Amino acid sequence: MTRTIALAHDLDHSGLHAPAPVSPIAPAPLVDTSRYDHPLFQRSEPGRYEGCVTYYFAAFTGSEPEPQTPPAAYKVLAWEQTAELGRQYEAARILWSKARLRRQAAPVLAKATPVWDAWTAAKAGLEHVYSAFWETGDGRWRAQLLKLTDAENAAEAAAGAWEEIAQQLARLADDQVAVAGYDDELRLTTVAAELGLDASDWHIDHIDAYIDRSWGRPGPLLDVLAAQINAQRERLIEVARLAGDRELA
Repeated sequence: MTRTIALAHDLDHSGLHAPAPVSPIAPAPLVDTSRYDHPLFQRSEPGRYEGCVTYYFAAFTGSEPEPQTPPAAYKVLAWEQTAELGRQYEAARILWSKARLRRQAAPVLAKATPVWDAWTAAKAGLEHVYSAFWETGDGRWRAQLLKLTDAENAAEAAAGAWEEIAQQLARLADDQVAVAGYDDELRLTTVAAELGLDASDWHIDHIDAYIDRSWGRPGPLLDVLAAQINAQRERLIEVARLAGDRELA
């Protein structure tokens, strides 16, 4: 005798239960994000290129706290909203880092000008004393050597003073890049130019070049000066040896 069993759902063509229809889940309503905007944020507009956005802010002074997306935003906003808010704060950090560099570097750059001038004067003095050997008679070489050592000492002192200033500026520049990245680097020469200073010839290396100074090693400018002094001395020793002056050689 045939028996039938009532099913709650119809069978599909394979003889299995057909799945019950699933109602589409409505997306969660988006929350207004304006309360989480950076305090200096004004507006955003589509950028020049597809997918790019330009953000506008009131002027940063550099004394504000570093812009960071509010932690509370991650608890209430959708992922797309927090991503967009993060891009806003990234733009804010770049502008803030440049404003901070301008504010912090300005007094150091002002102090740097006379220190650099002192170094260039000392370097020129050293080169002048050395070149005078070509006009110095045999009987005056020892006196000229005394002038040379005095000029070397003066140049080393001036270079050391510059290294102190350069290290401060290198640290500030590195701090700016650490926040904004090299694509949005603000160069010290640009900041100096805004202040009416020409820093194009200033010897400022990456901060890593100055770290070893804390271990008693010379800085990059002192390294350059040491190479110059050694080359000059080797040349004088060579000439003395060729002249048969064993005391100077």
